[in-house]
Amino acid sequence: MQIWRLAGPLILSNISIALLGIVDTAVVGHLSQPYYLGAVAVAAVIFDFLYWGMGFLRMGTTGIVAQVYGSADYDELRTTLVHSTFIGLSIALLMLIMQAPIASLSFLLIGGSEQVIHHAQIYFSWAIWGAPAVLCSMAMFGWLLGLQNARATLYFAVTVNVINIVLDLVFVFGFGLGVRGVALASVIAQYSGLVMALFLVRKELQKYPGHWHSELILDFHRLKRMLSLNQNIFIRTLCLIFVFAFFARQGAIQGDVVLAANAVLLNFQALTALGLDGFANAVEALVGKAIGEANKTAFKQSVRSALYWSIMIALVFCLSYWLAGEKLIMLMTGIPEVKDTAMLYMPWLIVSPIVCVWCFLLDGIFIGAVRGKEMRNSMIFSTFVIFLPVWYLFHFLGNHGLWLALLIFFVARGLTLGWYYLIIERHAGGFVRN
Repeated sequence: MQIWRLAGPLILSNISIALLGIVDTAVVGHLSQPYYLGAVAVAAVIFDFLYWGMGFLRMGTTGIVAQVYGSADYDELRTTLVHSTFIGLSIALLMLIMQAPIASLSFLLIGGSEQVIHHAQIYFSWAIWGAPAVLCSMAMFGWLLGLQNARATLYFAVTVNVINIVLDLVFVFGFGLGVRGVALASVIAQYSGLVMALFLVRKELQKYPGHWHSELILDFHRLKRMLSLNQNIFIRTLCLIFVFAFFARQGAIQGDVVLAANAVLLNFQALTALGLDGFANAVEALVGKAIGEANKTAFKQSVRSALYWSIMIALVFCLSYWLAGEKLIMLMTGIPEVKDTAMLYMPWLIVSPIVCVWCFLLDGIFIGAVRGKEMRNSMIFSTFVIFLPVWYLFHFLGNHGLWLALLIFFVARGLTLGWYYLIIERHAGGFVRN
């Protein structure tokens, strides 16, 4: 099946990314104090903001490239590659220049105990130097995915994450570098990944003969189109990051143990999201190509197939967390109070996959269709009209109220994107114009 040809490698690729987060957490979770785990959780929120916020480099590039691929314009493929990589490198250099104020503002907003902030600052000061590698690789990853080369993205992800995991163990347990070792391992792995990405892109370019036209590369209107799409996806992603940053802050207010327990559970939430994103990423490429070819049948088949398999995999995640949740948590941390607290909130994790699957898949459809405006509006509504009011309405439930607000936020995203989908199909001529 075509959906599995793409989704299979992407699921493995995404799960390897989630496993990296789990290993990072497990490594520091077996150190002597919970504040090490809290420090990595706080630093992770900051880098989620910095890197997830730039997720448009991947998502916007995939949608545009998929449609260009469908129309067989191989010169435009090269132009899009240059534009997306240039934008990524420019933003990364700005991050390096502004790292001090970024760190100060971030730690002020997120909060945490003195020990948590101290070790999170150490992590940040090392890990930020990986920004150029991460953002340039992100643009290339999106370009490869738009060409439906899922195997290349798998090779890239596995290379980065295997190197990172090995270096995590060596630097933390071998050299005793603590959170500094976790950060250093990430940076080395990220630049290794950039080298791999350059190799994969060069290999892919050889399959599609074309030319590098300076007039196209320097055409501001083409760059503006990408920036316009990226602007909407950027706003959408900022809202998503705000939700998780707010979640982390409210957990930190409740103490280091709750913060650490939430960090453990959110790693499994990330595993769920990245696993289900395999189908969302696949449908991005398939939908974009179908639109580029003006093939309505292919569009509908891609959506139906992705929907079916996404639901099946979501149910597998639910069952896995129900049957093996306690054992999974024990793998992540040996601190008794953190383990017991995480188990208290495990029911929320068990139901989350079937709650989240709808918005993940619909995101993929809208990315492939290069419709950033609808994604932006859905996320703004779900964040500020649903998530925050629900939290303040149920804040008396403590961390249970926080998890309730998070899951209702995902429900709102699915419903609003579904509403947009129906409106476009029934009243706006559909996603594919024949």
